[in-house]
Amino acid sequence: MQLVQTTRDALLKPLSTVAGIVERRNTLPILANILLRKEGNKVAFIATDLEVQITTHAEFGVGAENESITVAARKLLDILRALPEAGEVKLGLASAKLSVQSGKSRFALQTLGAAEFPTVSQPEKWDLSFSLPQKTLKHLFNMVHFAMAQQDIRYYLNGLLFVFEPGRVRAVATDGHRLAHSGTEVEGIEGRQEVIVPRKTVLEMQRLLGDTDEPVAIDVAPGQIRFRFGEVELVSKLVEGKFPDFTRVIPTNYTRHFSVSREALQGSLQRAAILTTDKLKGVRLQLGENLLRISSSNAEQEEAQEELDIDYAHEALDVGFNVSYLLDVLANVKTETVTWSVQPDVNASALITLPDDDQFKYVVMPMRI
Repeated sequence: MQLVQTTRDALLKPLSTVAGIVERRNTLPILANILLRKEGNKVAFIATDLEVQITTHAEFGVGAENESITVAARKLLDILRALPEAGEVKLGLASAKLSVQSGKSRFALQTLGAAEFPTVSQPEKWDLSFSLPQKTLKHLFNMVHFAMAQQDIRYYLNGLLFVFEPGRVRAVATDGHRLAHSGTEVEGIEGRQEVIVPRKTVLEMQRLLGDTDEPVAIDVAPGQIRFRFGEVELVSKLVEGKFPDFTRVIPTNYTRHFSVSREALQGSLQRAAILTTDKLKGVRLQLGENLLRISSSNAEQEEAQEELDIDYAHEALDVGFNVSYLLDVLANVKTETVTWSVQPDVNASALITLPDDDQFKYVVMPMRI
C-alpha cells in the first residue's frame, strides 16, 4: 500500500522537525522510531522521548486509507538526505516493512506497530492559555537559556522558570553561580503561576521557532506545557520542584554603574581567556578611575592584560569572575553597550543590564583568584 508521494525536501521538512528529540540510545527500542499516522491525504509525524513529544503535519498522503506505522527515525532521515535533491519520493507499506523509493533507489525498512508507540496523553482542559509571537518567545529563550544548569543534582535548575503574571511573562534561568532574567508584556493571563520547563524542551523550541510575528499558542496544565505554532505541536512534561526565589538574587540597591562597549569587552575577555585553564577559568577585573583592567594568569606564570576606557568615578575595585559566565552573556545579547553595576565589596555579585531593555538582568557571582 502506498502511503506518501512527494518531493524529497517536502518530506525532509517534517521529519527533521520531529527527529530532533529522538535519542540514539533508548531503553525502549520503539523510542528510536517516529510514528507516521496517515488519514487520507493528511500525514502526522510524531516523535517522543517520554518527556517531550513533537507532532507536525503535512498533506501529501496518497489514497483514502488510514494507516499508522513506526520506523527508525535516523535511518529514514539519513536515506532521504542521501537521495538526489530534485527527486520524488514514495513511501509504501508491504509485509510489515516501509519501502522508500526514489528514481532507481529502493530501500525496505523494518517497522514496529503503532499500537506500541507511547504517545503523551494530554488533559481535556488546560488551566492557562495565551499566545506570543514566535520571535518574542524565541527572544525570551535566547536571553536566558545559557544560564540553565546542565545535569545538576538540583534537578529543578536543569530548566527554565516561566512566571506567568497578569500582563507579563518572565523567563529565569540559573545554575547557582549566575542568573539570567528576561520578560515581556502579554495579554490573556489572570493570576500568577510558575512552571519549570526542562532544558531539552527549551533548546528544542529555540531550534524550531522562527523570527516571525506568527503566534505561538501556549497552554499550561498541572505537570505539562504545550506549544503550538504553524504545523508544529510540542508537548512537554514540566520539572517538579521549587525554583529559587530569583527576586532575592537580583540586586536593587547598586549605585555604582558604568557602560562599556559589548564588542570591545567581549574581545578583551576572549583574549584574556586564552591563558586561563579548564579548571580555573578566572579573570581579574580591576576598576579604577575611568579604567577597566582585565587580567589573567596560569600555573606556567603566563599573563594577559587588557585595558578599556570607561566612565567610572567610584572606589577602586579588584574582583574575579569566571570568564565563561561573562562571555556567555555577551554572546547572547546583541546591544552595542552593556551596563555594569557593582558594589565596593569583592564578595558582592555584579549586575549586567542593557540600556534599551529594562526586563533583562544578569547576575554573576564573583570567584576567588
